[in-house]
Amino acid sequence: MKTISKKLGALAAALMIMLSAGCAKNDGGSDSGNAYSGDSGSISSENSGAVSGGENSNAPDTSGIPDEPKEWHELSQTEITEAMGMGWNLGNQLEALSGTTPKETGWGNPIIKEDLLKLVKEQGFSTVRIPVSYLTHIGEGPDYTIEKSWLDRVQEVVDYSINNGLYTIINIHGDGYYTINGAWLLCAEPADKQTEIKAKYEAVWKQIAERFKNYDEHLIFESMNEVFDGKYEGPKAEAYDNINEYNQIFVNTVRKTGSNNTKRWVLMPGWNTDINSTIGDFGFKIPDDSLCEADGKRIMVSVHYYDPYNFTINENMNEAKFQWGKYATSSAESGGTERSVDSAMAKLNKFFVNEGYPVVIGELGVQDKSAQSESFPEFRRYWTEYVVSAAKQNGCVPVYWDNGAMGNKGFAVIDRWNAKVIQPELIEAMMRAVNATEPYEIAPPAGFEKDDDVA
Repeated sequence: MKTISKKLGALAAALMIMLSAGCAKNDGGSDSGNAYSGDSGSISSENSGAVSGGENSNAPDTSGIPDEPKEWHELSQTEITEAMGMGWNLGNQLEALSGTTPKETGWGNPIIKEDLLKLVKEQGFSTVRIPVSYLTHIGEGPDYTIEKSWLDRVQEVVDYSINNGLYTIINIHGDGYYTINGAWLLCAEPADKQTEIKAKYEAVWKQIAERFKNYDEHLIFESMNEVFDGKYEGPKAEAYDNINEYNQIFVNTVRKTGSNNTKRWVLMPGWNTDINSTIGDFGFKIPDDSLCEADGKRIMVSVHYYDPYNFTINENMNEAKFQWGKYATSSAESGGTERSVDSAMAKLNKFFVNEGYPVVIGELGVQDKSAQSESFPEFRRYWTEYVVSAAKQNGCVPVYWDNGAMGNKGFAVIDRWNAKVIQPELIEAMMRAVNATEPYEIAPPAGFEKDDDVA
């Protein structure tokens, strides 16, 4: 039985091939994170059966495209935000790796079945985010053809989700990590390499967009995930300019494929999906979307929220904190409390939501540290409910990060092996928050009730 655990910063370069997708602390502000695998105890890396992929052809595959465009229901900013409700990530699956090749069982999760997506829907989730890596499934230039069997499998999983009435986000997830051998969407590479990177990026998105162009409004494309220079020293102007160019290429490419893609909602991040690096004066640009044929804006902004770092995703138990917020009595950081959540969400509302751009908090969550602290589960519930509530109140779409890892350091709320809920209290907290019609007082962690104001 083999377990996998995500590491940070300097360790990531050596270990990333076996780990989940790049997440670490951004010392410049809000912590930006991703796929902590954790020690699941029940996850085996020996599971077989992932789609292996066939030979590349010289022309993009179009055999899986629906013959006719699906009926389209136009949704405004308010309508799409409300419809997407609470989201859930199918993490550590289609972005998982076996060596340097994406394989859905590569990080110890089972083959994805439609029953899992049915269960997600039954719990009240309205959106599923499906991270996807391509890497060695992309052929050589100038065509950069995606292996047919891999794109077929991506489409099959998308269909599991959409057929169950779920809004579905797909992206290019791990192809831009400096910590992965073979990554290519590298924003800090010099100009002479950017020409090839951008040509490849356009070719890959063209194939994805062509494959899904007739899908209805339930499908949303996300340009990329946590792309930055990998150094955690704050945004660099030239590299940020490349991120902005990637986003513009993405928007133009999607729109030019026609059909329902001319009006589809598209989602894109700034630097490392970090909130402060996206709203701050660092150079993030909303792409021109003049090719869009919808009546109104159809661009969304992607960010992640894992604050405060030591409570949410620091796997070093000598540094980790086990309580959070105004009710904490020990093992809590002085910063990153309720006021920080409110401030971050209010800024997203001011800079984007109020300007007509929905914000999707594509990842949020706290890894399980129940084994280290008896009080932790209630503080984890309180953090989750507070963050989801603040996101909802500010017009953002919250999407919980589930990586399938159960137990110590995992994020799973659902057991994918047996298709059953294992963290009902966390799901209930999310649903209370996202379904509330007005702000409400979130219950304190059990046993820690007090009347202090937010510090």
